[in-house]
Amino acid sequence: MRVSSVTMYEQSISSMNRQQNDFLKVSQQIASGRRVVNPSDDPQAASRAVGVDQARAVTQQFADARVSARNSLAQTESVLNSISDAITSAKTLMVQASSDTLSDADRESVASELRGVYETVIGQANATDGNGRHLFGGYQDSTEPFVRKTENNETFIDYVGDGNTREQRIDASRLMKVNENGESIFNSVPSGAGYVAEADAGNSGSVTFSGPQVIDNEDNEYGDSFRVTFTSETEYTLESGGEGSWSEVTTGKSYAAEGSVIEAGGLRLELKGQAANGDIIEFAPADKMNINLFESFEKALAVLENPAQNDSDKAALRNTLNTVMREFDNSLDNVLTKRASVGARLNELDVVDSVGGNRMLNYEQTLSDLVDLDYAEAIGDYSLRQVGLQASQKAFADMKGMSLFNYL
Repeated sequence: MRVSSVTMYEQSISSMNRQQNDFLKVSQQIASGRRVVNPSDDPQAASRAVGVDQARAVTQQFADARVSARNSLAQTESVLNSISDAITSAKTLMVQASSDTLSDADRESVASELRGVYETVIGQANATDGNGRHLFGGYQDSTEPFVRKTENNETFIDYVGDGNTREQRIDASRLMKVNENGESIFNSVPSGAGYVAEADAGNSGSVTFSGPQVIDNEDNEYGDSFRVTFTSETEYTLESGGEGSWSEVTTGKSYAAEGSVIEAGGLRLELKGQAANGDIIEFAPADKMNINLFESFEKALAVLENPAQNDSDKAALRNTLNTVMREFDNSLDNVLTKRASVGARLNELDVVDSVGGNRMLNYEQTLSDLVDLDYAEAIGDYSLRQVGLQASQKAFADMKGMSLFNYL
């Protein structure tokens, strides 16, 4: 077979180009740090790498969402801590105001301090996060959830937010609440909050109460509400029910101003003082009585800022302070329950973060195994390709210089 000079030339060019292409490919791998520079380098690995990279991106999005959720929950927990401290201060002031040694001026001083605590609680209830959204407004977080209103010459705090709670997806299978709405914090009591007694604001007698205490849990199972209505200075009627629908339990029961005990539905209520016809004292489960924290402040301020001029005023003062102290206890328990819930969610975020971090490491390792370069192997291959290219170039140069005319 005759091999022409053109054939030898073309084969040498082709061999040199192939060596140069292999050398360039290794150079690109070393420069990029990746074994798979183009999908054609390893189609199967490139395809799997796309899926792993997408899963890693989703995991990173969840990690970013957890950062946002953590910030929101941390701010909520901080505000709830401030609110619990404020309620504790208010309860301390109630104990101080209950002392019989205080004068009207002393109680006004206590009321002034209590009003400062009250304004602090209102401010915390309208607290915002770092983005200017109100923490406790539910979905209505662009405006203050608690506003001061006046009706019939009475000022009160009204909740204008909604009952929803903002949620955020922190993982593929977990949707987490990232705040609490104001209704559940400031207008609610925890389950099992106990019982509260309250004297009617229109009472003209000087009857004071102590309790109620639970003396029989079995009789107390259904959580009935009771109302004591005095029909004279020495007799009363006991009714059960609530919300405008009352039915008589006993009627014409004797009452002694020196002290009487009423037992009903597993509860015990002690009464003492001079009764007047029409006086009413109600005792019921805490969730059927006043559950509004702001109203508790208003009731306490109303009696502390007004002088107790007679026995009826003093009885109203003592009864109101006793009621408000129980309401503060229930509100504090509720806030602490909400704070514990927020803390549990913060702990859960730590756990999910740990799992997500391990998942990210697995994705990184898998992606590295698929497309990353083994530098030791690549450098050895680079040196080999370089020698091969140099040999190809030398062979081409030698072949090009060969001619029969050199031997003539």
